[in-house]
Amino acid sequence: MTTDPGAIPNFGPQEPPQGPPPIIKPDNALVGDLFEQLGIKYTTDPEGDIVASWPGFRVYAMFRGEQQELFAVRAFYERAYPLEEKQELLDVIDEWNRDTLWPKVYTHTNEDGVLRLIGETQMVTPQGVNIDYFVGTTVNWIQASVGFHTWLAERLGLEAEVQSVGQQEQGDFDQDSKPQDEDGDGDAGE
Repeated sequence: MTTDPGAIPNFGPQEPPQGPPPIIKPDNALVGDLFEQLGIKYTTDPEGDIVASWPGFRVYAMFRGEQQELFAVRAFYERAYPLEEKQELLDVIDEWNRDTLWPKVYTHTNEDGVLRLIGETQMVTPQGVNIDYFVGTTVNWIQASVGFHTWLAERLGLEAEVQSVGQQEQGDFDQDSKPQDEDGDGDAGE
């Protein structure tokens, strides 16, 4: 018995690859388009950073450096903690930082003695970046920022805060997890 070569399914690509995705120089317009495609409501603060708000935290997408070559996504978590709880809080965020890639979370104590958490991820793109990599990474960073908020509330037993984000799985951008409209004050907590 012989096998007809035409009867064997082709599991490879149907067309030869057209080459790698383009290298782009990311900017706020690209990030804004990405947020819109994800259904994330956002605004721009006075520094030109893109800001999306969820209950209990804000996520900023920002470019820094002389040629805007540093791209960062920072999450400012609004819940204040007493200074006496700093060591316990450091133990909890150390657990997160050991077990996950991003965001890396740290404490920030402002001049008034208020302790809050900040999550941060960064990418340096002096010569540009593959657009697929940039988009995929940015989406993952935003999802991880939402996921940290939920993880921390569960870890600390803060049920009301877990419910405020809609108890979504990390990475879901459903109706309950869409950011609220920004109040427009542009305060990044820095």
